[in-house]
Amino acid sequence: MQHEVETEVQGSVWKVEAAAGDEVAVGDVLVILESMKMEIPVEAPVAGTVVEIRVKPQDAVEEDAIVAVIEDNG
Repeated sequence: MQHEVETEVQGSVWKVEAAAGDEVAVGDVLVILESMKMEIPVEAPVAGTVVEIRVKPQDAVEEDAIVAVIEDNG
């Protein structure tokens, strides 16, 4: 089953920590956003394989934007 990973805040992409094909565990950081001079990690909600990263550094994102897709191991 695929899971879409969404942001919780509006901001800009500071760093992308994962790539398509990477295996991730629950809580692994996928993307780091910068919002109001704070770094906010976007973490994997499930363990699995990253199917797609939909953002790149410097991209502006809105709250609830989909930044990644993960295929769970279940």
